Amino acid sequence: MGAGRTSWAASEAPGELIRRKRKEKGLTLVQLGKLAGFSAAQVSRYERGVSALTDVAVLRSFADALGIAPQALGLTSGPAGNGHAIAPADYPRLPTSKVQERSGREDGEDPVRRRQLLANLAVTAATAAGAPLLLTTTGGPVSEAALGPVLITRLRDAMLGLHPGTDNPLPPEVDLTRAYTDFRACRYGSLATRLPRLLHAGHAHAGGDGNTLLAQTYLLVVRVLIKLDDQQLGWMAADRARQYAEATGDALFVAEAARHLAVLARKARWYEQAMNIALTAAEHPELRPGGPEHAAGRGLLIQSAAYTAAKCGDAAGMRELTTEAATIADGLGRTLLPDHGGFSTTTVRLHLISAELSAGDPAAALTAARMVAPQTLPSTERRARYYTDVATAFAQWGRREQCLRALLTAESHAPEETHLRPAVKSLVTGLLVSGHTTAELRGLAARVGVPA
Repeated sequence: MGAGRTSWAASEAPGELIRRKRKEKGLTLVQLGKLAGFSAAQVSRYERGVSALTDVAVLRSFADALGIAPQALGLTSGPAGNGHAIAPADYPRLPTSKVQERSGREDGEDPVRRRQLLANLAVTAATAAGAPLLLTTTGGPVSEAALGPVLITRLRDAMLGLHPGTDNPLPPEVDLTRAYTDFRACRYGSLATRLPRLLHAGHAHAGGDGNTLLAQTYLLVVRVLIKLDDQQLGWMAADRARQYAEATGDALFVAEAARHLAVLARKARWYEQAMNIALTAAEHPELRPGGPEHAAGRGLLIQSAAYTAAKCGDAAGMRELTTEAATIADGLGRTLLPDHGGFSTTTVRLHLISAELSAGDPAAALTAARMVAPQTLPSTERRARYYTDVATAFAQWGRREQCLRALLTAESHAPEETHLRPAVKSLVTGLLVSGHTTAELRGLAARVGVPA
């Protein structure tokens, strides 16, 4: 036993005591991390027993930060180590992106008018390129590139109760199953019809089975809105998903709703809140003792926390949490929760690509990408995510040709997703303005609705 330790025989483990004291003081993981000198990810690992609490200096830092009697943590009452206080460390932050700040301004322009203008430009560009057109409810043509604004508008109206009820030849449960299948296959034109119809049906029969239908529908709606980068509607849908998930009492629905809230908080740069939402949900009493699916739900939440650590610049914490998620996935041995994006060893590796990108290391992201066989990913949507992340890594590295090749591969797997996603449009715009344009690039630009 190290110097400064006494025999510790209390019934409460050190991590459990630290977590209890933190909650009693109303501190978040990030706040305690600042006081004790650790990242929020590392605090969480100590609390949950993933990292051993055996170092005297570490234990003293928590005792000092939380006002815990040293003896309660198995310590003597003497000073730490060399008698030096452990200074609190600021939780690292990435520099503010000037590009993102500029793109976020509306400059006094009505966002709805701006979105409509972009949709009109996308239709014009796609029509000129002969891109496939879908039909609106009024029979007017909509290109795949302009489908995003149409889908957002329909979801908004349905969430506000303005979507007209339509006869549905399918039972809602069948329609819901097909909606999830459409999402995994990246068929957004179909989702533009199914999701508003499901919201209308669910709200018409709220309560009981209607709550289950609404919980599952809103969980899918949030994923679509996150992909389309509409945070305003995303928050509205995420809060409803949380309420209906809690009404069902289903721990997996509640966990998935928490994960979506954490994603939206991260996108809003509320990193402290995002970390706490994900890791608190991962430790929910109704989730932890469950079977394989509950373990997969915990893994997805830990992945989300890893991504947030990366956004904060805490690459070490990101990799620690990713390793923890990978350990859970390895123990499960198969893909679970396909309706939640899937959780497996392969999907954890896929997630690591995005996390390394967020940490600002495209080389590490490409190294992670080489560990993934795209054909083993559980859905078309996940494969499109893979190739888009690879394209992003090449773009960050200045490899324009490889970026274009990855985008074209993504398009071959999931044309609708590639054509409507704002992230892809941004990548294509970057290629157009950063160097020589080829006929191949101009063709892709037309199909995604970006004027070349």
